This record gives sequence, structure tokens and C-alpha cells, in this order.
Amino acid sequence: MYVTSREDLMDYCLRALGYPVVEINIDDEQLDDRMDEALQWFREHHPDGQRRYYLKHQLTQQDIDNQFIEFPDLDLSSVVRMLPVTASLSNAGWFSDAWQHMKYTVMDFTRGGGIIGDLAHYDQMKQQLELLDMKLVGQPQITFDRQYNRINMHISKSSLTAGDYVVFEVYGIRYPDDAVLAYNSLYNHKFVKSYATALVKRQWGLNLIKFDGMTLPGGVTVNARQIYEDALQDIEKIMEKFREEEDEGPSFFMG
Repeated sequence: MYVTSREDLMDYCLRALGYPVVEINIDDEQLDDRMDEALQWFREHHPDGQRRYYLKHQLTQQDIDNQFIEFPDLDLSSVVRMLPVTASLSNAGWFSDAWQHMKYTVMDFTRGGGIIGDLAHYDQMKQQLELLDMKLVGQPQITFDRQYNRINMHISKSSLTAGDYVVFEVYGIRYPDDAVLAYNSLYNHKFVKSYATALVKRQWGLNLIKFDGMTLPGGVTVNARQIYEDALQDIEKIMEKFREEEDEGPSFFMG
């Protein structure tokens, strides 16, 4: 059975721990909290919990005066870079060095010149222009404040014009409801299912730990501490497997 909703995930965790054969002593609110905890960790740390995309924004005069842009309706986790807002040396329009060079190179092509040699020279010239652009102009400097979903622009106001568009390369949190196909639902992700189950098991052990060693009617002895310690071991194994098989390592993002 594919897990396609939050309720399905809760039911999956309980069944994995023995329900309905075994009574799982956990409150509905506690169960809900553990789902939140599992999904939050997944979205913030697992590579499958985020998605990279490009965010387009039209500058306003208020953005320029404030020197920052806020995105209150988006849940961004990091901002990688801001694409240049001004024309660069390598593609500054018809009258740029690169355009003029390309024009005469194409003319050589049409005259039947040595295409391979000309193309190689053009590629080298373009790389040189891009290198000069990077060294002399540089990339726009920005920082990201995740608490406010705010991108601070450390750029001269004279370089910004109201009405122009800027583009940011960002990483945003992926929500399970965004899944297009049921079998691809993030609720059905193997890490989410195993980690959520371990968290519910830990909560179950904590709830019963004050009854540890107590003999119940029928001669059954409660071993809550064992349940709790087993849950901690399960979590450690899940994290170890994550580090070995799925973790992509540190990423150097802005913010």
C-alpha cells in the first residue's frame, strides 16, 4: 500500500509497531507532533526534501530603497546566487566586443572559411571575455535571511532600476502535497516512513516509562525502557544509513 497522505502515514507507523494486535499507547496530538517532527527534519536536511528552481522578481522602487526583497508567501531554505542584473562584457548587446566578434566570425563561416578554426577561436574569445567579466565586474553580492524570507542586496542603488527583473537561484522546501503522482508522494518516501515510525516508537516508550517494571493484569510486565532504548537505536541506525547512502554532504548556500 502506498502512503499518499498524512493520515496514511500515521496509520502506517502504528501498524509497523504492531497495531491493532498491540495497543500503542500514544495520544492523537502526540502522534500528530511526531509526524510534524519527521517531515520537518526531512524537508530541512534530506536532499529529496528540497527542490532547486529559479525565482523571478520585478524590482520596485521600494525594493531598491530598502536594499532587500521579501518573499513572505514562499518557504525558501537557501539562496545560491543572484544572476547579474546588468549586461555583462560577454553579452552586452549589439555593440559589445563579443557580438562584433561573433558577427565577423559568422561572416567567415558564410564565406566558406575554416569553420573549425574560427569556431575554436570564437569559443576561446568568449571564455576570455567571461573571465574578464568575472574578474572586473563580479557577481552581485547578496545574503539571505531565512527567518524573514528576505534577500539582502549588497549592490549600489545606482546599479538597480525599478521595473527591471532579477533572477535568483534558490532552494525551496518541498511539501508532500506537491506530489503529482500518488506513488511518488513524499509521504511514501522510505526515509519518512522509517523515521516517523521510530519517533512514534520513542514517544510510546516515553509514555509508558513511568510504568516500567509494573505487572499488568494477566501477568504481563511492562518493559517501557526497552521500547524507548530500541527506538533510540532505530533512530541512530536510520541516521547512519542516511549519512552513508543519501546525504550529499555540506552545501555552501547563501543563508
